[in-house]
Amino acid sequence: MTMSIATSVSTHADAVRAAAPLVHCITNYVTVESCANAVLAIGASPIMSDEPEDVRDITSICGALVLNIGTLNKQTIAGMKEAGAAAAQLGHPIVLDPVGAGASKLRTATACELLDTLPVSIVRGNMSEIKALAGNAAATQGVDVNPSDAVTDEEGIAAAAAFARAFAAKAHCVVAITGPIDIIADERRAFAVRNGSALQGRITGSGCMLSALCGAYAACAGERDMLESALAAVVHMGAAGQAAASRLLKTEGTGTFHRYVMDALSLLSGTDLAQMADVTEVAL
Repeated sequence: MTMSIATSVSTHADAVRAAAPLVHCITNYVTVESCANAVLAIGASPIMSDEPEDVRDITSICGALVLNIGTLNKQTIAGMKEAGAAAAQLGHPIVLDPVGAGASKLRTATACELLDTLPVSIVRGNMSEIKALAGNAAATQGVDVNPSDAVTDEEGIAAAAAFARAFAAKAHCVVAITGPIDIIADERRAFAVRNGSALQGRITGSGCMLSALCGAYAACAGERDMLESALAAVVHMGAAGQAAASRLLKTEGTGTFHRYVMDALSLLSGTDLAQMADVTEVAL
């Protein structure tokens, strides 16, 4: 990892704590509390509203919008469209989390429509979800990545990075594909992040929390900095997972791990993240 990337991670993390941006999250009701607490932990402020008659006003006072399709219904879909239109008019960054895209026609169609009709800044999902958005055949496993799609070793990084850059170019956004090895890319550059713990896949909401963090980081970044702001958010979540896992005793399990993740999100400084970041740029 170059010193410039470590410095960038630290700078973006410190900027979130300094600015304390307000982030509008339309997220799924399974993880809404975790998402709110994660945003608070890194120094930002969350507000949750999916009522179509309410979301335009809420979005107008926020710095970013996060759209998570984890528990879709007619109200949340309408609310996402209204909030997205307002964010687009205001020039606010929009983060899309296509939870379970590919698992059902409604999820896939909704995620694709949001991506096609809104100026999305960051798409954050697992490889199976991103493949579904790209129109590639993907055998999903509900909201979890298909094991055959996950990037788990060095051999898979180059192909995943090439796919991510191509998708980013087509969708005109930054893409963060998370898994055992995370890939964050725009059309020009791609990074591999090796931070994180396997236990993050054993608790509900680790991906949703990360998407909410991406919203907070994006709120403090200019358009030209969107790639590195997403990278910093991914490092923050991964480093928190590592720190949490390192604290676990033999008698402690996933419930304690979830609590330790939240602690780590709140305690890791920009300097800590720069020191812990395990990032490499993937050559074209």
